[in-house]
Amino acid sequence: MTEPIRAYALLSDCQGAALVSRAGTVDWACFARFDAPSMFARLLGPDAGHFGLAPVGEFTTTRAYIEDTMVLRSVHSTATGSVAVTDALVLGSDESGHRIGMAVPHALVRVVEGLDGEVVMDVDVQPRPEYGLTVPHLVDHPGGALALGGSEQLVISSTAPLALTRGRAHARIRIGAGARAQFAVRSVSPWTGPAESWNGDEIDRRLAATIAGWRSWSGLHVRYDGAYAPLVAQSGRVLQALTYAPTGAIVAAATTSLPETPGGARNWDYRYCWVRDASLTMDALWVAACPHEASRFFDFIATATGTEVEPTGCGALQILYGIEGERHLPESELAHLEGYAGARPVRVGNGAWDQDQLDVYGELLNAACTVASQIGAFNESTRALLIDAADTAAQRWQERDRGIWEIRGEPRHFLYSKLMCWVALDRAIRLTDQLQAADRIERWARIREEIRTAIIDQGWNAAAGAFTGSFGSDALDASVLMMPIVGFLPASDPRVRATIEAVADRLTDANGMVYRYRADDGLDGDEGTFFICTFWLIHCMALLGDTVGARDLFERVTAHANDVGLLSEELDPSTGDLLGNFPQAFTHIGLVNAAWAITNAENSTAPRPPG
Repeated sequence: MTEPIRAYALLSDCQGAALVSRAGTVDWACFARFDAPSMFARLLGPDAGHFGLAPVGEFTTTRAYIEDTMVLRSVHSTATGSVAVTDALVLGSDESGHRIGMAVPHALVRVVEGLDGEVVMDVDVQPRPEYGLTVPHLVDHPGGALALGGSEQLVISSTAPLALTRGRAHARIRIGAGARAQFAVRSVSPWTGPAESWNGDEIDRRLAATIAGWRSWSGLHVRYDGAYAPLVAQSGRVLQALTYAPTGAIVAAATTSLPETPGGARNWDYRYCWVRDASLTMDALWVAACPHEASRFFDFIATATGTEVEPTGCGALQILYGIEGERHLPESELAHLEGYAGARPVRVGNGAWDQDQLDVYGELLNAACTVASQIGAFNESTRALLIDAADTAAQRWQERDRGIWEIRGEPRHFLYSKLMCWVALDRAIRLTDQLQAADRIERWARIREEIRTAIIDQGWNAAAGAFTGSFGSDALDASVLMMPIVGFLPASDPRVRATIEAVADRLTDANGMVYRYRADDGLDGDEGTFFICTFWLIHCMALLGDTVGARDLFERVTAHANDVGLLSEELDPSTGDLLGNFPQAFTHIGLVNAAWAITNAENSTAPRPPG
């Protein structure tokens, strides 16, 4: 039986990720990197591997992250007693503060302790490397077992004896009050010889160090005390959990191919880093984390993109990169997997990597503007990159592209793309001193005004009574809500206010959740409502001064988070189920920025992110 997406909690060591269900089963785990082939992937196919640790028979569960951490504690209650299971992808032994995730052992630890009565626990480890393509050979190993096969060797540590059968390590154990059992699975290279198992004391020590590491990180980042501070703090930890510590890249989500349409084909791999998200990410990190994270993320973007931005071709600014800056991310399908709840195909890689999207120039320059006060002077290569980005936006803004939503149909003149080209030039002008580009100001200012005129003249549609998604179209698109957020026009401008009202009236479901658009996009199937778009609407409501309405919608939206505060990309308007890859960084970024906008609207002295 397929668990609903909301049943899962995220575990992260800031290099890899795992998802553990309320039923106590790890159904997704990529150990070496977020985008590595999975070791457990039952989320996408019943035979693709899992790690179960749960009571035998019927039980109920309550769970929460241990305070200020991404370490999960689940209490399972049965008719005969109750136990607590603590789960973590462990950090390095001495990692703390901004250094968490830099040198991790790529290990999942699970500790069960008896609370009262007695509970029979089922332990079921079925590793399946490379998205389930390999059934490993399991052999006895001191303190547990080894799983041999594929490009990863799994060291299974257990304080309980394990029975080994084909591709499976299994045990039944009785846990009474005060008793403990410890387990770990650790990914190591198969070419360096067998690694040692961890005993119970070592597992406990690693778990304690991980709790301390996350708390040390949280201790540096409790700086926001505005509206919905607990939700903002949790979203900040989620963004850190989705950060690849060695480079500072933030992945869009921890998963691939969780469908946007139940049983449909809108299934994409989100384990990469999008430039599109950069500017909003910067603001969110300034609010929910601190300048260190924002600066590291910008450094990654600047390094990955290179020192020059060509208009087209090999040097062109891409819309997404791998977590170590990789450019070539071809998309392929895993035909052997049946997909989440039958949603096929399962994809790895992302075919949008070579799409042409003009908004990236504005997103890069806006991100630079946000971190400029922290960085001070840009180095020579970054300065050249930003100047080239502004020049390219000035040169290409009149072209068609595929827009923020990465449509796979014909290119169009998307308003959002023109808007972000305007942002590119506006922010470049603000950064003139840092860029040492005084000789370009006159041209940048002239073209900035040309873009502004085009957006106002061609983006406004009288029939729709709103700015619309693309020039000449009467179709609404939630991305136009970014107009007041980026400072193009104030929310109080009559045309912008009318647009906000049109989106709220005609691009929402019965509960006020926002669709990104309702027009044909060349793909089969319908979509759910988008969390990020709804947070944009909330942000705009706050900019209009409607803080009561903004708070009401914010609370209705965040009520859809699961029991550990996680949100996906979309919501099924008919069932209330979470849809899309999970947890979704863009959604949690939107939550942070919307909460900050409400705080700022209610308190004009609230701290603003720079830029």
